[in-house]
Amino acid sequence: MDLHDILLEFRENEETPMRLLLVEDDHETASYLIKGLKESGYTVDHAADGKEGLFMAIEMDYDLIILDRMLPGLDGLSVLKTLRSSGRKTPVLILSALGEVDDRVQGLKAGGDDYLVKPFAFAELLARIEALSRRGDPAGEQTRLKVADLELDRLTRTVRRAGRTIDMQPREFKLLEYLMQHAGQVVTRTMLLEGVWDYHFDPQTNVIDVHISRLRNKIDKGFDTPLLHTVRGAGYVLKAPDGDGG
Repeated sequence: MDLHDILLEFRENEETPMRLLLVEDDHETASYLIKGLKESGYTVDHAADGKEGLFMAIEMDYDLIILDRMLPGLDGLSVLKTLRSSGRKTPVLILSALGEVDDRVQGLKAGGDDYLVKPFAFAELLARIEALSRRGDPAGEQTRLKVADLELDRLTRTVRRAGRTIDMQPREFKLLEYLMQHAGQVVTRTMLLEGVWDYHFDPQTNVIDVHISRLRNKIDKGFDTPLLHTVRGAGYVLKAPDGDGG
């Protein structure tokens, strides 16, 4: 069974198929993608220019948006920035023939969740869509996360351990949130770069080490049991002590 068949079976087992918006001005490319996505079990709406795509993205609910970067009327990055400024958090996968590092960084900083360079294999597009869908809708996520005596409240943006409030910088909060979402699992540097810093490549930076060190000082220093552990050669894991079901 190939990737297409696996994803199709997965989609067919869901009660409601994912609804996608494809914003692509090239007729041939759009027709090819729409056909393939529908065959894979998705519901697809199509917009042929930036203005129409922005209107549909804001006015209607989609599980994911596939957005071409070079569009008539309104370019893809402008669509994306306006969409994010309107409060819409729909995952966006950018498609573009511009594949330099700076181009990808611009797309991700504008609010994109992933960036796929043309030409691409359709199987990779399906895999990227599936990966983004697994991140889930923030509105449907738990508002509180708990590991042992460590608690994080997404609504109030507060962190407490053993009843003590811990001050967090925005990036530290996001890093801890990601680790708590994957509590008990080894989280790699690549996962952190993509999930916390939105880097889809390794910029050869020590930013992760610095933030992990700061986070460890805040949530473990002064407490009896450490929760944040380094797994040498693999990554990091946030876990409750053995025997603690928190």
